[in-house]
Amino acid sequence: MAAVNLGAWLCALLAAVAGVLPAADALGMNWGTQATHPLSPRIVVQMLKDNGIKKVKLFDADQGTLNALAGSDIEVMVAIPNNLLDLMNDKDNARDWVRHNVSRYHFDGGVNIKYVAVGNEPFLASYNGTFDKVTFPALQNIQNALNDAGFSEIKATVPLNADVYNSPANNQVPSAGRFRTDVAPLMTQMVQFLANNSAPFTVNIYPYLSLYLSEDFPVDFAFFDGLAKPLVDGVNTYTNVFDANFDTLVSALAAVGHGDLPIVIGEVGWPTDGDKHATNALAKRFYDGLLPRLAANTGTPLRPKQYMEVYLFGLLDEDVKSVAPGAFERHWGVLRFDGQPKFPMDLTGNGQNTMLVPAKGVQYLPRTWCVYNPNAEDKSKLVENVNYACTFADCTALGMGSSCYGMDVNGNASYAFNMYFQVQNQKDEACDFQALAVPTQTDPSTAACSFPIQIAAASSTSGGHRRARAGPLGAAALLVLLSLVQLLMSH
Repeated sequence: MAAVNLGAWLCALLAAVAGVLPAADALGMNWGTQATHPLSPRIVVQMLKDNGIKKVKLFDADQGTLNALAGSDIEVMVAIPNNLLDLMNDKDNARDWVRHNVSRYHFDGGVNIKYVAVGNEPFLASYNGTFDKVTFPALQNIQNALNDAGFSEIKATVPLNADVYNSPANNQVPSAGRFRTDVAPLMTQMVQFLANNSAPFTVNIYPYLSLYLSEDFPVDFAFFDGLAKPLVDGVNTYTNVFDANFDTLVSALAAVGHGDLPIVIGEVGWPTDGDKHATNALAKRFYDGLLPRLAANTGTPLRPKQYMEVYLFGLLDEDVKSVAPGAFERHWGVLRFDGQPKFPMDLTGNGQNTMLVPAKGVQYLPRTWCVYNPNAEDKSKLVENVNYACTFADCTALGMGSSCYGMDVNGNASYAFNMYFQVQNQKDEACDFQALAVPTQTDPSTAACSFPIQIAAASSTSGGHRRARAGPLGAAALLVLLSLVQLLMSH
């Protein structure tokens, strides 16, 4: 017996020395790839393994990503994007999708697919019913196709935004939770189908958005450290919005006869830039409260001491995500775009002040930046050139409350020019801007504002470098640009 205990102790010691401790068993990561220069899938998979992450949620069924996951034994939620839901209303198309994206990877040493996400927040109120008629038939056809193919252990689910349920305005407590009126009949059918197939209800809960969307929201109620005034609901007391939101869903499920349906948290996290509340410090505060609760199976007042399956959002920053909801959308990653950790984060939930294991083998472009040329003779075109740069690259860090806000004209223009220069793989012609910009080997970063060097194209996905443009400016990006233009015009 002594020898066995000594062996176990040595194994634990070696694991600690190596810095690789098991993450909370229920913990997963959302792996999004909306980036001009995404990390190689093989690098990302190794990083997941190095950090003890055993589950991953995808937003598509990319072949390169799934090939990289093969043999890793990481549990995978593979996804069908919203724009394919209509096609999945045809049973033959659903069977073809399962054959190409599940069956082909289902072998010894293949991909450990656990769920299929049918759409992504398809009933979001802002979609105005676009996907209401196609989502449930797609869910039915995919689950039936999985069952027919012999994969009944793989469950189809629909990741939903928390706006599909609410409490009435005159009684905003979790026990009054009901599904949103316009989707209530549809949700009742869907919940019944999930229950019949032993599939979970998947929901995305964002305490950060509660804070972002309301100036009156009590800041401390977004966190888990018990500093906020509690919300009392009968015999239950809520000290944070996450628990209150989760239990509002439990009440909504109970109201349609399925209060015990398993719930998976498809997304939860905190961004680190693009807004005054999106900072590394507040993200750390959020995760320092969430992760110990998950590790201890704390649960919520309506589901106390229960295992909670959770996927953090997200793994990496994504520089071409839509900024329509807010400039913070490109900064949800617990890691930078290049796989480098932003702040200490202990996935084990043991409260250790440790950094995540960074991505290994990342190749970068040369240490060259593009900056504003103070000696430019004609500065009349500065505004339109900054506009151009920020249309095709990510300038969200320049917005009010963001990490690079408050620099002078030179700094703002330099940041915009450099972001474009890096997206364009440091091509010579990408650092001109009508003679307003010049390349430099001197890092222009400040203590608060990092001027990045982009990942080399050779270390992108197995299918080669993905050329992506930022696209038309959304409302949030326009506000960023407007504040920048006003600063430029004032000088």
